[in-house]
Amino acid sequence: MTRIIIESEDEQLKSARTITSAVYALQAASFLLGITYLVAVIVNYVKKEDVQGTWLESHFRWQIRTFWFSLLWTVIGVITLLIVVGYFILIATSIWVIYRIVKGWLRLSENKAMYPAG
Repeated sequence: MTRIIIESEDEQLKSARTITSAVYALQAASFLLGITYLVAVIVNYVKKEDVQGTWLESHFRWQIRTFWFSLLWTVIGVITLLIVVGYFILIATSIWVIYRIVKGWLRLSENKAMYPAG
């Protein structure tokens, strides 16, 4: 009985890891198809409960924060386009998002949480 429960938990974790990887892929694809960024955060919120209490929860938090902060800075960048500084804000935001996707995906591939265990 215990073995069945452990195998079931392993399958759930494996499935959640696949979803986490798919979200990073959707975020990366958003540079070509912007709508995938929105799809990625929706998947995060829909599947958030499935990763609660696992090391993957930190990846979901990382992905969700990446979305909201990049949205904030993109809005600020668009608003300030007329005074030229907006271009720099948008470029910096894009670089930051790429960094977050790459760092998160690499840590996921190493089976590591995004934040150190406290």
